[in-house]
Amino acid sequence: MISLVIPTLNEAKTLGKTLVGLSDEIKKRYLVELIVSDGGSSDDTQELARQLGARVVLPEPGVKQNIAVGRNAGAVVASGEILIFLDADTRPRDWEKLLRAANEAFEDDKVAAATVSVEIEPAERKLRDLFWLNLYNLMFFCQTALGFGMGRGNCQIVRAATFKEVGGYNEDLSAAEDYDLYRRLGKLGKIRILWPVVVYESPRRFRRYGYLRVGAWWFLNAVSVVLRKRSWSRVWQRVR
Repeated sequence: MISLVIPTLNEAKTLGKTLVGLSDEIKKRYLVELIVSDGGSSDDTQELARQLGARVVLPEPGVKQNIAVGRNAGAVVASGEILIFLDADTRPRDWEKLLRAANEAFEDDKVAAATVSVEIEPAERKLRDLFWLNLYNLMFFCQTALGFGMGRGNCQIVRAATFKEVGGYNEDLSAAEDYDLYRRLGKLGKIRILWPVVVYESPRRFRRYGYLRVGAWWFLNAVSVVLRKRSWSRVWQRVR
């Protein structure tokens, strides 16, 4: 079974687009359970998630939830041997290709996690997006190939048993929690690069802050996590 975990907070406008193409037939064929871990949305996210067949996980009263907490909360109730953590504004280009590749990757008992290619939604894509996203994909894949372990947080595919063994995402990190997880997973197994598998992310963060600034934040947070065991950013700002 594959557990698809999507953390949300006021993502009613994006959640439906994210799940386009994930039909009941596909979910049945690949034994997919859909879990939406909501951080306390004030819009229609929770109701929409239920309409789409998701199990909705809600935060404990009074507990402030970052994305690491949300992902972990979804993983706690997951039944799958494979966990796919997908951002609410990220859509797989081909659901069957993603799910099939995930199953095939973990047929190797030495694989702890897998990473995929990330691109911008075609309808919103500009020439500069092609340059920067291809550059980022190449950088992250090279890090993984060299044994450092990296996977963009947009879509992280993890063996559930290994995820539990390392304790899941570090909930004290406001940023680079995705990088930190894959560093720890890489010490226990291989990180498989699924280059042909593509997910489309929203360009909203890059449009607001620019590629150089966002890339710099990624770098500073990654270095800070390695050297200081904490994020450089106090808060990872949501962009809507």
